[in-house]
Amino acid sequence: MSGTPRLTVLIASYLEPEHVERIRQVDPRVDVIYEPDLLRKPRYAADHNGVPVPRAPEDEARWRTLLAKADVLFDFDYTNDADLPELAPRVRWIQASSAGIGQFVARRRYHERMKNTIFTTARGVHAVPLAEFCALAMLSFSRGLFRMHELQGSRHWERFAGTDLVGRTVVIFGHGAIGREVARLARAFGMKVIGVKRSVEGEAPAAHHVDELHPASALSALLPRAEFLVLAAPHTPQTERVLGAREFALLPAGSVLINIGRGALVDEEAMIEALRSGRLRGAALDVFATEPLPKESPLWAMPNVLVSPHSASTSDRENGRLTALFCENLESFLAGRPLKNVLDVERLY
Repeated sequence: MSGTPRLTVLIASYLEPEHVERIRQVDPRVDVIYEPDLLRKPRYAADHNGVPVPRAPEDEARWRTLLAKADVLFDFDYTNDADLPELAPRVRWIQASSAGIGQFVARRRYHERMKNTIFTTARGVHAVPLAEFCALAMLSFSRGLFRMHELQGSRHWERFAGTDLVGRTVVIFGHGAIGREVARLARAFGMKVIGVKRSVEGEAPAAHHVDELHPASALSALLPRAEFLVLAAPHTPQTERVLGAREFALLPAGSVLINIGRGALVDEEAMIEALRSGRLRGAALDVFATEPLPKESPLWAMPNVLVSPHSASTSDRENGRLTALFCENLESFLAGRPLKNVLDVERLY
């Protein structure tokens, strides 16, 4: 292998040793740098941001030396995100640990400041846990989980009738990898599944596990049928506040909203009013307009709202899935083949 160009990969967020070793085994031309003592300590499994403790000056100097020699980054360096293009001028590819990096890249103007760098997302890595969160939410509202907790908390025995999901209609707005997995589980419950995506030309509904597939422009016409509405779309100029007072009024009374996309997709004040009026029977929310959700937000105390601290996507298996994606892309990068999940900097996903 003498004379063969080498590639330096710098791992920029915590990763378990077995996953680091898996990356090292991809190709002998790859030099993998992993310095966990220079990285933020994870607060939970698959935490890619870590405890926000600044590095000592000498450690920061070491880290910046590593950034300067990296050709590839496994994850963004969120500790130096403002200056990353200048600190890592050799980087040609960054594999993100998140699927929703479009707004972050645009906000930092990486697509302009790192013109020779490819950004790949973690699209698909979080599909299973997010779909299971949606299943949890639909079952919780249909089977009366909130009512059970209330009765149990007061030690009160009172029988009640829930309902079931068979034949109920779920509309999924944003039908990528996550939407397809939500649809697959919903079909297993016997639900009527309607998928909505940006473009459906040449797409077969069966390939998406749905009964119907419609373009995003049809959302308003579909809302009156949505007993459950799942938002799984990215935040783009086209999806920002796609649900406002007008759209909530189109939903059938007693519908349930599940948002696993981004908080910016929803007019939060209009949603709160819909929850108070009963237009929405409930909401399961993993994302919010402001995160962390402010303590004064009425959503915390609403009995028909499930608040998840942007944790529906996280799983103790996530790093293994992310490593598998990275290794596949690393092999393609070395061979000059197209990479999976390349960020479209115009569409922001």
